[in-house]
Amino acid sequence: MYPLLEKIDSPTDLKNLRPEELVSLAAEVRQFLLENVSTTGGHLASNLGAVELTLALHYCFDSPRDHFIWDVGHQAYTHKIITGRRDRFHTQRQYKGISGFPKREESPHDAFGAGHSSTSISAGLGMAAANSLAGKESKVVAVIGDGSMTGGIAFEGLNQAGHLRKNLIVVLNDNEMSISKNVGAFSTFVSRKLTGSYFRDLRKEMEGLLENIPAIGGNILKFARKAENSLKGFLTPGTLFEALGFEYVGPIQGHDLPQMVDIFNNVRNIEGPVLVHVMTTKGKGYAPAEENPDKFHGVGPFNVKTGKVTTAKGGTESYTGIFGQALIKLAEQDDRIVAITAAMPDGTGLSPFAKRFPDRFFDVGIAEQHALTFAAGLAADGFRPVTAIYSTFLQRAYDQVFHDICLQKLPVTMALDRGGLVGDDGPTHHGVFDLSFLRHLPEMHLMAPKDENELQHMLKTAICSGVPVALRYPRGAGYGVAMDQELQCLEIGRGELLEEGTDLAIISIGATVRPAMEAAQSLRGMGIRAAVVNARFVKPLDRELILEWAKRTGCLVTVEENALQGGFGSAVLELLADEGLTDIRVKRIGIPDRYIEHGTQAQLRADLGLDAAGIAATVEAFMAQKNSVPLVRVK
Repeated sequence: MYPLLEKIDSPTDLKNLRPEELVSLAAEVRQFLLENVSTTGGHLASNLGAVELTLALHYCFDSPRDHFIWDVGHQAYTHKIITGRRDRFHTQRQYKGISGFPKREESPHDAFGAGHSSTSISAGLGMAAANSLAGKESKVVAVIGDGSMTGGIAFEGLNQAGHLRKNLIVVLNDNEMSISKNVGAFSTFVSRKLTGSYFRDLRKEMEGLLENIPAIGGNILKFARKAENSLKGFLTPGTLFEALGFEYVGPIQGHDLPQMVDIFNNVRNIEGPVLVHVMTTKGKGYAPAEENPDKFHGVGPFNVKTGKVTTAKGGTESYTGIFGQALIKLAEQDDRIVAITAAMPDGTGLSPFAKRFPDRFFDVGIAEQHALTFAAGLAADGFRPVTAIYSTFLQRAYDQVFHDICLQKLPVTMALDRGGLVGDDGPTHHGVFDLSFLRHLPEMHLMAPKDENELQHMLKTAICSGVPVALRYPRGAGYGVAMDQELQCLEIGRGELLEEGTDLAIISIGATVRPAMEAAQSLRGMGIRAAVVNARFVKPLDRELILEWAKRTGCLVTVEENALQGGFGSAVLELLADEGLTDIRVKRIGIPDRYIEHGTQAQLRADLGLDAAGIAATVEAFMAQKNSVPLVRVK
């Protein structure tokens, strides 16, 4: 079925093909991607667009001696397929399978891990500097998408690269910018000629001759360079990159393999930083993805013939959808409410808000730091900004949360989608650290709902509070609970008792409340009567409620979908220590001190003991311990 692809087990095998065979191989790779991603799900549109680019790079360079750094990894599937992982590709993003992102432990061809965007240029520059220091002649190629170029770190890397003048090749995979076919064709022709060895040698000779002409040589050379740059600037969008110190090549057609091979063979011999601007099409070769690339950016299993997703989510609304609906309802009542996203309007549920209130919606690009300081500015002038960001991406803006929001006590609501385990995207995307890195900040208020109905009430609470708030909720569908039509403000710092018990109290937060309730029911069958508390707030804690049940039962179990270090359970331990309760036995259930790999949320929760069965088993073992030494002692 794949006569050429089945012979490619490494980039070395790729070099045995004739250039014209690469075109046929690209068609096979594209079909292979469709066959596999339609079964497993994954990032499709961007990977279909990067097939020829990847083959040209590996054909012209020598991985792993030459390093490829793939920004984010949404364009690295072809790279994985031709670097020895074709036979395992059907396991990508599956439980105990290969990652959907570049991963250093997985292959020597994955020079640098990636999951968050905009990092490839900085990492590539570090490797180029390392090559220089070590006297190595290997090449470094950083591939970055146009969306990732909206991240500030990308421009920081470009700026430093232009200054250091190390041998770094940046490939800008541009699948958004439109350009005239005629201009694109002319630019490709010019790029091929200007990067050729004959022209480069001639240029150096001419520059040397001009510089040696007495009195006027220097001025002539400056004029010649200015004229060349003016022509390039008129015909191509490379002026910015040349101003940053890069040799700019392009834009070139990213689906013309012979042309790209010619240009990359030339570019690899240029000294100093080079930026190659490649134009590609998202979803190339698959009509449904070309017509609707956003739908096929990250997609579940689908029918290749129809393009329709084959695994329906069912009738239950997602937390993300409920958040978006509730925000619209609140914004209809309060014109101070504005919504902000960092290039994720669909993923965070804000697209309906953008349609309903276009003037009160802001997409700042992949720039989480800017998003939060921008929100702080709005809040400082009387608005109520709601910034919806995946929990894992908030990590990129920690200083802005501290300095620009909490320190100034500004009423910014941070809606943290994908809090907890997210599933198939793995360790770079699990939002399991937010409770730890947010709760110690002064002025921060941190809450998590037990279900989708409580989510909408918490959103109203956050916006009306007038203080910095992080509202954390999980990925996926809610429970289908009844939804209140009238939204109410909850009392900040007040939890709720869901179940009484005499033997212990299970204090749970957010997505762990429902499995804690189910575990309590199972424990009753074992003769263990557990009280269950929905904490609601990580900060401020409901001190009275927690202390009451600690004293009543003498035994607490905390449950959270967050790192145990510094998380919710730690907050409870600190409370007990502060109160001098030395004889309370405590068991914490949460994420252990390691990165959690990819898999479905259900599989991971079962592995980590965070589902109902796991919680019940941990509690049963904990209660069976005889004469245990209290885990909290204050002398």
